[in-house]
Amino acid sequence: MKTVLITGCSSGYGLETARHFFAQGWNVIATMRTPREDLLPKSDRLRILALDVTQPLSIEVAIRAAGPIDVLVNNAANDDRHQIGDVTPAYWDDRIAVNLRHLFFCTQAVVPGMKSQGGGAVINLGSVSWHLALPDLAIYQTAKAGIEGMTRGLARDLGIHNIRVTCVVPGGVRTPRQMKLWHTPEEENRMLGQQCIKARVEPHDVAAMVLFLASDDARLCTAHEYFVDAGWR
Repeated sequence: MKTVLITGCSSGYGLETARHFFAQGWNVIATMRTPREDLLPKSDRLRILALDVTQPLSIEVAIRAAGPIDVLVNNAANDDRHQIGDVTPAYWDDRIAVNLRHLFFCTQAVVPGMKSQGGGAVINLGSVSWHLALPDLAIYQTAKAGIEGMTRGLARDLGIHNIRVTCVVPGGVRTPRQMKLWHTPEEENRMLGQQCIKARVEPHDVAAMVLFLASDDARLCTAHEYFVDAGWR
């Protein structure tokens, strides 16, 4: 039975992805900054770990506690809105730590175990936002663009060890957070008008793509991004 570690499982498609892997019979390690036991089933196949992705020591401790990992899903992020004139160096560093830096160090931490097991998969969560140049998200979009570059670089360096690295790019997913930020009739109509398929992307749509990329059926999928956005570009 394979083991997956998923960061940022307190809500949205991180939580949905943990539920999907569990339903498919995987051992699931779900990380949250503030653990909540009520969000996921109680089972010997599921563990919830505290992880502050902005703290390298927290990453090291969590990965060590998790044990060997077959699949890492780097999902944790925060799309905090910001005005360019308000950004300070400290805010910049914090946002990059939240949205980009930890993907590298979580990957670094699981690689030795994957090498010893003969391979593995790392799945990074990107964002359609920088492809669309959405407003008030300059640092977030910088980080998410960097994830796609990181994905290609890591895939090249780790492929020799049979470790695949991919990136899932969600569109306008109907998560509780996004519904608070975006849910107006005008925004809904604008988004659907720009999509090829006129239906909102749900968290389970993203989870399904992640699950495929984690599977043996995706054994030759690496170094690329996979959009789940109903053609919103």
